Amino acid sequence: MYRFLLTPRWWGINAFVLLAIPFCVFMGSWQLGRFEDRVDTHREAEQRPGTAQEAAVPLEELLPVDTETSGRQATAGGRYGEQFLVPGRELDGREGSYVLTLLRTDGGRALPVVRGWLPGGGTAPAAPAGEVTVTGALQASETVGTDGAHTAGGLPRGQLGMISAASLVNLVEDEVYDAWITLAEADAGLEAVPATAPQGSGLDLKAFQNLGYTGEWFVFAGFVLFMWFRLVRREAETARDRELGLEPEAP
Repeated sequence: MYRFLLTPRWWGINAFVLLAIPFCVFMGSWQLGRFEDRVDTHREAEQRPGTAQEAAVPLEELLPVDTETSGRQATAGGRYGEQFLVPGRELDGREGSYVLTLLRTDGGRALPVVRGWLPGGGTAPAAPAGEVTVTGALQASETVGTDGAHTAGGLPRGQLGMISAASLVNLVEDEVYDAWITLAEADAGLEAVPATAPQGSGLDLKAFQNLGYTGEWFVFAGFVLFMWFRLVRREAETARDRELGLEPEAP
């Protein structure tokens, strides 16, 4: 009754099933591993001592920014230069702008410094003149996925959609650090902007997407196996009916 399993047609079906099920299991396991990695990273971030209490160190010692150095207190010296507003930023449920001023460091590069948050309609205070030393939480350059960041054009002169070297490269002459800092103590007339957790260190939507994909891949594996058994059963019933004369032989 099951001799049909040895026909060329069923050899193809069987080969597909034998390849599809391990592939689905592998992909499901990979997505589960991604979710577990995010959980471990989140747990490590929660158990890590507060970065705000750590001693500040020179900026160059913390670059490039990663999950270990993001949020660390960094110091840098130089002179303030160009200033920009970064609109559409919320603080405690209020909408306003970040006041970002470029610090021309002794090394010749410009460091974006968020001196504080300005309520909507306010006027940004001028940056301190002369040589200054700043201390603040180190942050990675923003991307399109960063909360509040955007690449939409049409912003007035002197405003930025996101804080990144890429968004500043055509606006300033100096080379810009691929990082920025937010001052722990905002300048007069501004409110301090708290540091944010590095991307990928929390149980965000992407983490639960990985968990959802895990279930989907295992469901696909079960569905392939279910359909194979169903096809085998239907083919076996057809063969039995044909032997009993209940169904005419195929021409």
